[in-house]
Amino acid sequence: MNRNDAEKRIKDLREAIAYHSKLYYENDSPLISDYEYDMMFRELGELEALFPELDEGASPTHRVGGRADEKFKKVRHPVKMGSLSDVFSFEEISAFVEKTKAALSEMGENRVFFTVEPKIDGLSVGLTYEMGELVLGATRGGGEEGEDVTANLMTVKSIPKRLPFPLSVTVRGEVYMPKSEFERLNAEKEEAGEKLWANPRNAAAGSLRQLDSTVTARRGLDIFVFNHQIGDLYEDGVLPKTHSETIERIAQLGFPAIPLLSVTDDINEILSAVSSLGERRSSLPNDIDGAVIKVDSLRQRELLGENTSTPKWAVAYKYPPEEKETKLLDITVQVGRTGVLTPTAELSPVRLAGTTVQRATLHNIDIIRERDIRIGDTVIIRKAGDIIPEVVRSLAEKRDGSETVFAFPDACPSCGGRLVFDSLADDGEEKEEGAIRCINSACPAQLERRITHFASKNAMNIEGMGPKTVKLFMENSLIRDVSDLYTLKREDIASLPGMGELSADNLLASIERSKQRGASRLLFALGVRHIGEAASEDICAHFGGIYPMFDASKEDFLCVSDVGDIMADTLVSFFALPETRALVDKLASLGIITEEEKKERGTVLSGMTFVLTGTLQGFTRSEATQLLKEKGAKVAGSVSKKTSYVVAGEAAGSKLDRANELGIEVISEEKLREMLGM
Repeated sequence: MNRNDAEKRIKDLREAIAYHSKLYYENDSPLISDYEYDMMFRELGELEALFPELDEGASPTHRVGGRADEKFKKVRHPVKMGSLSDVFSFEEISAFVEKTKAALSEMGENRVFFTVEPKIDGLSVGLTYEMGELVLGATRGGGEEGEDVTANLMTVKSIPKRLPFPLSVTVRGEVYMPKSEFERLNAEKEEAGEKLWANPRNAAAGSLRQLDSTVTARRGLDIFVFNHQIGDLYEDGVLPKTHSETIERIAQLGFPAIPLLSVTDDINEILSAVSSLGERRSSLPNDIDGAVIKVDSLRQRELLGENTSTPKWAVAYKYPPEEKETKLLDITVQVGRTGVLTPTAELSPVRLAGTTVQRATLHNIDIIRERDIRIGDTVIIRKAGDIIPEVVRSLAEKRDGSETVFAFPDACPSCGGRLVFDSLADDGEEKEEGAIRCINSACPAQLERRITHFASKNAMNIEGMGPKTVKLFMENSLIRDVSDLYTLKREDIASLPGMGELSADNLLASIERSKQRGASRLLFALGVRHIGEAASEDICAHFGGIYPMFDASKEDFLCVSDVGDIMADTLVSFFALPETRALVDKLASLGIITEEEKKERGTVLSGMTFVLTGTLQGFTRSEATQLLKEKGAKVAGSVSKKTSYVVAGEAAGSKLDRANELGIEVISEEKLREMLGM
């Protein structure tokens, strides 16, 4: 790779890593798997090593984790909470052990013991005690400073609030959510129609960052303590000589110490311990994503020292994405809210990456044919991005002749309606190059999913009206379309199985509150194809409400920024339907607000379009976006000739390159603050 190519790739990697790091560490909502993130991080480090002149202090490779969240008080750690170097093969583990032994041998250390322990998949925190009393609990944040979450950590039952001795000490641990709690809480979220957590790690992080500690208390969090950072572990001030002794003492003081720790000086036993932990992953009550190999002697650790951001005496072996073998019992076809038919694998239940999986997406008929997946096959499944279960491949060698080739139905499995091939399917819930669609708008499956979408959190936000409740109401003929939600009667709701008067009152109160959501939420709730939340907001801001759209032409819709031909055509077609007018009229008559609330906005930056790229230091992207909108500006996701300014933060990538190509003015964060009057 030449220097120019390397420079471009490094910029792209830094931007991607900064983006996904924010999602993981600060938003607790990753879009890619840990393995994919680790591979990007490793590639960036290797390129910076090959081209040291392109390395810079602001690179993600020189930082630890995320930054402290603005909503919590920032606290400085008494000792830096660093991270570990990652390795991904047994060869790399062996190389680390050999290199460490060789380095210590040169210092006269002839025998080196190592510990192997599980790498808990949670959120790293420091616990500080003064005279035996817990006085501070903080997240790792950027390593130097983190978030003060003491009140929330006080709700974790296994954390001792007072030590048996009046010690002043700081220990480090990993807060996690047990798998059982994760499944229980996700079941509650599913019932309420809320977005599910991706995995226990993100559930734990989100729970620990609650502003209301009573919410945290209900989340069943736990902790394992794995390190002593500073202070006395014994009353006489004597410190243990090894890490393994430290863990024993930590347990004696009442902390839940890291389990399954082994000590050896033999490389084969180290590798065996790592393998054993990997084999036990699915049976453990908590998630682990790797194994940590450390030098046991604390004195030898001091001799080895540290690299710029990681210690030389430890590495973390990261397990590859978990894959499991199971039986494909059947292939069913699900009908989405826009009529797209999606084949789904019905599986023999199997534990995978923190959850029990019984279903997995097969995407479309082409995937099934390309991978030769048959009903009755033994298949390998994994979670795409550690989130969505998918079938990776079938094991043809395990077939016994009873397997059958799947055939797509000739008619809609829900209503028996006609199916058509649609090459423009892109509806949020189903995204394919081409899809098979039921065109019957009265299809029961579509109605059920449209009502569920209408009531969802980001649409009309009707709490308690999740998928199961919608199905229950439809089965009992209480609702046939979304307008029926607003004519429900208390006695009818209370009489349904599992409901009762209190549930009925709460649901009706939430339905009443939803009337005030405004036009943009209503437009998104109506489920117009290709129209997401951001587009709904822009469109309603332009037209002022829903009713002007009935008279709008394609050209009128094209006047809205970021509305293209396909979106404009879809909107014109949607608002030309007599049933759309009838539904909106009925909703309006029932008291639903169809106008967009007029928001007082500044005009200082009116008519200007900004694009944000890279990592901003003073505020998050969402905060910068809100501030710009309040001044009358528009914030776009991509650079075009219409862009007024590109704001470049740390590790700005391809958007910066695009701005330079088009001659768009690039400004710093300081300049942005000046334009915002800050």
